[in-house]
Amino acid sequence: MFDILFTVATAPLWLPALVAVAALDLAFMGRPVVYRDLRAGLGGRPFTLYKFRTMREGEGDDASRLTGFGRFLRSTSLDELPQLFNVLRGDMSLVGPRPLPVRYLPRYSAEQARRHEVRPGITGLAQVNGRNAISWEKKFEYDVRYVDGRSFALDMKILALTVLKVAARRGVNQAAETTMEEFSPPGQPTRTRGSSAA
Repeated sequence: MFDILFTVATAPLWLPALVAVAALDLAFMGRPVVYRDLRAGLGGRPFTLYKFRTMREGEGDDASRLTGFGRFLRSTSLDELPQLFNVLRGDMSLVGPRPLPVRYLPRYSAEQARRHEVRPGITGLAQVNGRNAISWEKKFEYDVRYVDGRSFALDMKILALTVLKVAARRGVNQAAETTMEEFSPPGQPTRTRGSSAA
C-alpha cells in the first residue's frame, strides 16, 4: 500500500524527470529508449523489468557500447526511473533485494535463494552498503538480512540513505569494471554483462 501511495503521490516530481530523460535518451542513442529484461521476482516468478537504455545496440563489450550519456544515467541512477511503473504494476517494491536475471535462479544456494521471499526493490540494504562495489556474496548476505529484519522503519532508513548515496554517486560499478560481473557460484568462471548490473 505504501509503495503505491508514495509512487502516485510523488508522480509530479518523477514524471517530468522521466519524460526529460526519455527525450534525451532518444536524442543521444535513438530507439529503443527503454531496455527490457526478464528478472526474477517474488517467489522467483519472472517479470519484465524496465530501465532506460544506456548502451548502444550491436556487437562489442560493455565498455565499448556504454555511452557517455549512459554513464551519467547510471551514476545518477536515472536509468532506474522506469521501474516505478514496475512498482505500480506490483512487480516490485520501493525497497527490497534488487531483481536479478532469471538465469541466476539455479545458481543460488538455499540461503541465497531466500532473497525471493519478498518482492524485489528499486533500492535495498545491499545498495546502501556498497551497491555494485561489493561482492555478490556480500550482496546476498545483505538481501537475506533484509528479509529477516524488514520493517517500515528499516524501509524508511534505506530510502533516506539511498538519496544520500545517489547524490554522492558512490558504488555504481566495481573498481575497474564497466558493470557488475556476471554472478556465478564459487569455482565457476565469471564474465561482465551489462544486463547483470544491479
